[in-house]
Amino acid sequence: QVQPVESGGGSVQAGDSLRLSCSASGPTFRYYVMGWFRQCHGKEREFVAAIRLSTGSTYVADSVRGRFDISRDNTKNTGYLQMNSLQPEDTAEYYCAMKQGGAYALSRMSTPHDYDDWGQGTQVTVSS
Repeated sequence: QVQPVESGGGSVQAGDSLRLSCSASGPTFRYYVMGWFRQCHGKEREFVAAIRLSTGSTYVADSVRGRFDISRDNTKNTGYLQMNSLQPEDTAEYYCAMKQGGAYALSRMSTPHDYDDWGQGTQVTVSS
């Protein structure tokens, strides 16, 4: 079990970029799948992107593909969500989640139930 910790949220203008970070301690970091989700008030938690930390393979939701990118640095036990061309509809609480092992296909790691360990979240607010 790991405890993900997000950072990097904030308030930006439409068209700006932000990079969120998710760190987790422990020697087994690379054996996890890391996912990013977001949640607006009153809505369900929405999948954004996932990465297999051992190989770097990624899966990005259609809704943000081309604007958002997920990556990792295993030497720092940290994953990243790079968000470009932000729009007001991207405003949400962003959560990092992790699952040891995980499904072979990352497309099967796209619901909250697929993950065991969650961060506290970081708020992203995009104004027009």
